[in-house]
Amino acid sequence: MTKKATGIVSYITIIGWLIAYFCGDKEGAKFHLNQSLILVIAQLVLSIAGKYVVKIFWPAGLIIWALDIALFVLWIIGLVHAINEEEKPLPIIGDIQILK
Repeated sequence: MTKKATGIVSYITIIGWLIAYFCGDKEGAKFHLNQSLILVIAQLVLSIAGKYVVKIFWPAGLIIWALDIALFVLWIIGLVHAINEEEKPLPIIGDIQILK
């Protein structure tokens, strides 16, 4: 898989991320692999927190919903950057480094 294809596939679900990580150009697309992994982890944390926080404090559901939309927008931005082969960090969470 080319660098561009690896970057694009990494944004398409966790299965796509795993395929991109193990079968793609890991070194060339490391930036997009990292960005998409951050999004996946953020979505997972938000989902788990949402299940429990909403039971305790129901208005938190609106905040969770807004954060969910924000993560979706960040996902679109990351995907567009991968398509255009740009290595621009995502707003707010783009500076986090998990893969080195």
